[in-house]
Amino acid sequence: MPFQQLLSQLPDQALPVLLAYGALGGAYLLVVPLALLLWMNKRWHQMGKIERTAIYGMVFLFFPGLILFAPFINLRMAGQGEA
Repeated sequence: MPFQQLLSQLPDQALPVLLAYGALGGAYLLVVPLALLLWMNKRWHQMGKIERTAIYGMVFLFFPGLILFAPFINLRMAGQGEA
């Protein structure tokens, strides 16, 4: 198999580094942005000034991951239904 041959050609120190990069990338693009979206959805109308400022900073920091989830998230408030 080509993947196993590729792994066998890597130096011994390369695999932990690649796993660390994968874990950090997954946290940056998936875990933290999803937690941030859930936090914003839960606390949007109760946030204070400092919390809102911190959230805005985190949105700026984790923007690429938030863009990945943007098509699947609906943060609009639930309406009263059709009148």
